[in-house]
Amino acid sequence: MAILALIQNNIDRFSDVTGRILAWLCLLLMLLSCSVVFIRYGLGAGSIALQESVTYLHGTIFMLGAAYTLRHDGHVRVDIFYRNMSARSKAWVNCGGGIIFLLPLCVYFFISSWGFVQQSWEFREISSEPGGIPAVFLLKTLIPLMAVNLGLQAFAETLRNLLILIAREDSVQL
Repeated sequence: MAILALIQNNIDRFSDVTGRILAWLCLLLMLLSCSVVFIRYGLGAGSIALQESVTYLHGTIFMLGAAYTLRHDGHVRVDIFYRNMSARSKAWVNCGGGIIFLLPLCVYFFISSWGFVQQSWEFREISSEPGGIPAVFLLKTLIPLMAVNLGLQAFAETLRNLLILIAREDSVQL
């Protein structure tokens, strides 16, 4: 049981570190967005690469931040019944949801995106816009990375809830 808690804690730490890094990238995203607006409307010029960098950064934050959001229970949940459940009942629901829905979804995303991303890397896919970022393959790589990152956190959440069920404690908070 201690090894399961150790695995869960290490995955949680990884998600927390990733989340903190992504939080700083949000500041960079805001600065880049303001720069695009200033250059376009203040200076009357434009930069496709700068505009695309906003898209790349937004995609990075969104895709890799999903695990951090799961870690801190920030995803939308229909909790009409869930909020009134005991800790053990919540643990059952969370385990079932992780095993039946979230983990298979992560595996599906990973498998279905692998060929798509691999082909993009083989051709070193570039932007279709003149002056765009010549690294579309990096952007597409976020799909399987998101699947792995979210899958790891889903595994950690499942372990956390299994530990609650094993401990048989209703007083444990989720």
